Amino acid sequence: MGGLTGALGAQKVSARNAEELVGQLFYGDNLDVLRRKIRDETVDLCYIDPPFNSKRNYFQIYNNIGEEDKAQAQAFVDTWTWDEYAIHGYQEIITNFEGRFTRQIIELIKGLKNVLGEGSLLAYLVNMTLRVTEIYRVLKPTGSFYLHCDPTASHYLKLVLDAVFCGQGGQFRNEIIWCYRGAGYPKKDFGRRHDTIFRFSKTGEFVFNLDDVREEYAEATKERFKHYIGNVRGKKDFGVQKLNPLGRQPDDWWEIQPIAPSAKERLGYPTQKPELLLEKIVKASSNEGDVVLDAYCGCGTTVAVAQRLNRRWIGVDITYQSISLILKRLEDTFGKEVLQTVTLDGIPQDMAAAQALAHKKDDRVRKEFEKWAVLTYSNNRAIINSKKGADKGIDGVAYFLSTPTETERLIFQVKSGNVNRGSIATLRGDMAREKVPIGILITLEEPTKPMREEAAAAGLYEHSLMGRSYNRIQIVTIKEMIEQNKRLEMPLSLDVLKSAAANTGAEQLGFNV
Repeated sequence: MGGLTGALGAQKVSARNAEELVGQLFYGDNLDVLRRKIRDETVDLCYIDPPFNSKRNYFQIYNNIGEEDKAQAQAFVDTWTWDEYAIHGYQEIITNFEGRFTRQIIELIKGLKNVLGEGSLLAYLVNMTLRVTEIYRVLKPTGSFYLHCDPTASHYLKLVLDAVFCGQGGQFRNEIIWCYRGAGYPKKDFGRRHDTIFRFSKTGEFVFNLDDVREEYAEATKERFKHYIGNVRGKKDFGVQKLNPLGRQPDDWWEIQPIAPSAKERLGYPTQKPELLLEKIVKASSNEGDVVLDAYCGCGTTVAVAQRLNRRWIGVDITYQSISLILKRLEDTFGKEVLQTVTLDGIPQDMAAAQALAHKKDDRVRKEFEKWAVLTYSNNRAIINSKKGADKGIDGVAYFLSTPTETERLIFQVKSGNVNRGSIATLRGDMAREKVPIGILITLEEPTKPMREEAAAAGLYEHSLMGRSYNRIQIVTIKEMIEQNKRLEMPLSLDVLKSAAANTGAEQLGFNV
């Protein structure tokens, strides 16, 4: 099974043998997953689209000194800061932790620290260096790596990639420019209409399926050379090279439009990439049955394309919203049975794992317990309250059908400890403020008798459409969710994780020039 055999965890959604599974979905920090769960030289293709604050002003990344600079770059700082994680990662690199880093990598990061200082940009580059180093390790000798970024830091990332790959026998293959149209133009700049995708191979022997990604000739080209279309390559007839019937060889700039607002493919994920883009990469640099890795899988475009093109895949993401979205996307696109071919790792399957998630001290995943609890209990249909700062006591919202044509809201609150009768009184107050008829408290601790009495005192909601009544305040425990598979039973009207386009079995074609 290659990469997936080494990556399989204990948390399976079916009793199938590991050899039959086609997908592996990890919930957790990708550095930890790469180091602990994926063996050396088991991945055929890796594509990543790591987070970066691409819409910020370029100069905002240089926020190393001065309160004014920090204020200007606050949104950037929210994602990348020179904190204990960055310091620890930097120390790992310069001390060559476990012999993982080459001399070129060590000297590069030391030099960048001298140039950039201890700030957001260096934190970002340290973060990426740690992960790209592991990606190089897990790639097969014939493997390829694509890193998707934008011009904000592409020049620095190219240095990192050169140090990791070229310093160990790898090769730079292409700087691919993804061109697209967009709305609006800056007043004093040229319109920004491209991303950068760096392509590297681990060795000089790599998979590249040219005929699978050839592009259709423009009509004018076909008309002009209609008498010179044939199978002969590299030969000339009357000074004109014959055109390949399969199409023209792609250039290193790709004009593929982003997902339209009304497209069925759109999921509402802010950085979602079109499947056509990933299809071109997967077809070019992997074969059927190969293992495709996306270590920042987000809404799962790489996963969905790999699944459709009969590749095995590994997806990793640090937020449960992404994991939830990918599972829903796979189910909607390929049918519920596809989930029986997927192995899940890192998602709580017992009380010990749930408690560990609830009590993580890592600020980066502070809200993950609440997200997991709400999305799991609602079968991935709730809306997570993702606003920073005060959430007014509401961790999630769902819409349910109250009549055949009308909806109402219910709210979720999640508690990992210190629950008592006052918790129910607080929930009742939040329900009154938000004017919702139903509130659900999800608790890690067992509710007390006074809590249940206070909840019962809130009365019942008469659901005319269902012909039954529901408690206005409902209490569900994490133990019930895990051991009894308890889930929300009300008919929800809003599929927050918008259905992906139904899979028809037909491949997407295009790339006309």
